[in-house]
Amino acid sequence: MSTVDIGVFIPIGNNGWLISTTSPQYMPSFELNKQVVQKAEGYGFDFALSMIKLRGFGGKSEFWDHNLESFTLMSALAAVTSKIKLYASSAILTLPPAIVARMATTIDSVAPGRFGVNIVTGWQSAEYSQMGLWPGDEYFGYRYDYATEYVQVMKELWKDGVSNFKGKHFQMEDCKLSPRPKDGVKIVAAGQSGRGIEFASQYADFNFALGTGINTPTAYGQATSRLVEASAKLGRDVGSYVLFMVIADETDEAAQAKWKLYNEGADAEALSWMKSQSSKDTKADTHSTATYLGLPEGAVNLNMGTLIGSYESIANMLDEAAGVPGTKGIMLTFDDFLEGVEAFGQKIQPLMKSRQRS
Repeated sequence: MSTVDIGVFIPIGNNGWLISTTSPQYMPSFELNKQVVQKAEGYGFDFALSMIKLRGFGGKSEFWDHNLESFTLMSALAAVTSKIKLYASSAILTLPPAIVARMATTIDSVAPGRFGVNIVTGWQSAEYSQMGLWPGDEYFGYRYDYATEYVQVMKELWKDGVSNFKGKHFQMEDCKLSPRPKDGVKIVAAGQSGRGIEFASQYADFNFALGTGINTPTAYGQATSRLVEASAKLGRDVGSYVLFMVIADETDEAAQAKWKLYNEGADAEALSWMKSQSSKDTKADTHSTATYLGLPEGAVNLNMGTLIGSYESIANMLDEAAGVPGTKGIMLTFDDFLEGVEAFGQKIQPLMKSRQRS
């Protein structure tokens, strides 16, 4: 069996990815994320990624009302790690591409060859309208055109140290960047829609796919096959990194009991806010992130693909996911991150055939 990379989607926002009052409750901090990432690095995780979230969902759980900033956090983590790759997220409506290119180069000097940028086009308009940065709902229709120009500017600066790019959304005039990153900066995306997949196939090195369902580790295969097909037409090999939440325990029954508890505490007010925001993109196709977020079945964890079971069961399901053609990595979230990374390293990873590297 071919091997896959393993990464962790670190808890930059309060309570991780469970919109519940009965799941583990915690605030984000540098100390928490340092412990998570250092522990992950010790167990051989290949990468860590932090999202950017600028406004939460409220409710009793105050879900994501408390968030750190992605680039500054990853810069700090770069200084206290030595091997693990680190990806920060750029909310592209908030930061000019030339500034992000320079920020990335700075972090690359802290962690040479270990840093990359995740392109976030934005789906929750309230994050941006609160700062006067939302261009209007018509942005949903051209956000990947905007992202295309954004990435082109950054790539020109990283490659040549200068950009004179002239586009609809960005115009550079002898824009300079020095020093440049020695080994380049990887670009990752998370496009799920047809246009998002097209963008990733052209400009990303990896694209994150959303796992789907409960204990259905291969159900995301269609999204990955669409990415493989689109990138192959361009002569590129863009790998898919699939996202799953892992809820594990000694037995399947004990893990299912946790999941039941978390669902019993689902924060209805926060979930209502999420649905109202995700439904604003009226032209979103059936594969888009906004569409997935609006589905009711697994809303307590943002409809993220969820693997629930004993350590052995989780290992087997992750191996199944790793076997989906086009899959190059798996990114994990946990109900409790410190305990989850520890359990993965000690009890799950040793059972995974897809992590047995010669």
